[in-house]
Amino acid sequence: MVLSRRWWDRKSLQIGLIVLALGSAWVLRQTQGTALLEMYQGIARPLQMLQAGPTPEERLRDARSLELQARITDLESQNQKLQNLLGYVEKEPISSRPIPARVVGRSADHWWQQITLDRGANSGIKEGFIVKAEGGLVGLVETVTPNTSRVLLISDLKSQVGVTVSRTSAKGVLRGDASAEAVLEFYEKVPNVKVGDFVSTSTYSQKFPSGLAVGRIKSLDLKKLPASVAKVELFPPIRSLDWVAVYPKPENPIPEGENPQPTNPQPQKSN
Repeated sequence: MVLSRRWWDRKSLQIGLIVLALGSAWVLRQTQGTALLEMYQGIARPLQMLQAGPTPEERLRDARSLELQARITDLESQNQKLQNLLGYVEKEPISSRPIPARVVGRSADHWWQQITLDRGANSGIKEGFIVKAEGGLVGLVETVTPNTSRVLLISDLKSQVGVTVSRTSAKGVLRGDASAEAVLEFYEKVPNVKVGDFVSTSTYSQKFPSGLAVGRIKSLDLKKLPASVAKVELFPPIRSLDWVAVYPKPENPIPEGENPQPTNPQPQKSN
């Protein structure tokens, strides 16, 4: 009896495993593995969901959230720019406050030549009006429709602006260079200027009032013939214009049509 009990104690675990294996085999045969498959799927499904990533619904929800965040960021940026412009406009006398306008058109082929504004004749804008932005002079209104205006930028190759060097009053003509810089041709052969001097519109300009900030001298070529020239870094953000201010053109008592020559020691009127 004692020997039988000892034998059973030693073999009971093995016998139990054999019975379990035979029972499992019988169940698999009867169910064709359905129960085991369901058990496996129950264990594996959470792992598969983790590996598969978000569902289509979750991806759509995330995309909408990112879109809203982008729109909010853009609106906050536009709001700040508009507030800056309105603060700039409010500094002007009430009688001469400009018309705020936004850039709504700009061709890649004419990026440095012209822009289109969302205000036109219905807002009181006319041809010849002055366009400024933070930093200074941007350009001149060329054509107007009831609801839009096209502006010739000072960076246009055909743009010419009469300017002066603030420190020494040396004068010349600023010509667009289809970039964020412009070329300044001086009236004097050897002008009293240096790198870093500030440049603004001069009293010789026909189309712009004097004293409008334009830029800073970046480099000089005082040996250039027939007149010395300078590269001017433009102050207004010409490459990324968004909001601008449009001013009425100034009254000009001096007749149009006089064309200054860079080598003329007695400069006449320029644009």
